[in-house]
Amino acid sequence: MKLSTALIKNVIESAIFASPEPLTVDELLNLFADEEKPSRLQLQILLKELQTEYATRPLEIVEIASGYRFQVRAKFSPWISKLWHDKPPKLSRAMLETLAIIAYRQPVTRAEIEAIRGVVVSTQIIKALFDREWIVVVGHREVPGRPALLATTREFLDAFSRKTLAELPPLAALRDLEAI
Repeated sequence: MKLSTALIKNVIESAIFASPEPLTVDELLNLFADEEKPSRLQLQILLKELQTEYATRPLEIVEIASGYRFQVRAKFSPWISKLWHDKPPKLSRAMLETLAIIAYRQPVTRAEIEAIRGVVVSTQIIKALFDREWIVVVGHREVPGRPALLATTREFLDAFSRKTLAELPPLAALRDLEAI
């Protein structure tokens, strides 16, 4: 039995709203039985329609690396952030610099990060980035000591509301890291 376009759209919207994690197109398609499943193209068209419908609202449906999710538009954050009593830990300048080098130069070794920054990278910074699951070891450089090659993860992209690394601002635009 084929479902109406309106019902499919409502299921998609409800699923994205109810899910604690972003949903991929495949996960959304799996919500439907085979005989009622929309095509991938139809689902993507309906997602675009939903995004357009939310264009003038305080919420938006965004596609990030892990899939689609609802989020509050940034211009409302001064008010909405007051709902959370615990402030997220601030990212230090050293951590932002280290993360930016990994994001823009990946895969990169710790020694290469230190050479770019001109200072030793603190073990706590690397550990904090691993703990947040923003970086991973993707291999080892074939040189003496075989240093780990670091790269960013989907969680990093999700945390900064990006779908791909190409959506990061141009490196030349990052003159003031506090603005990030």
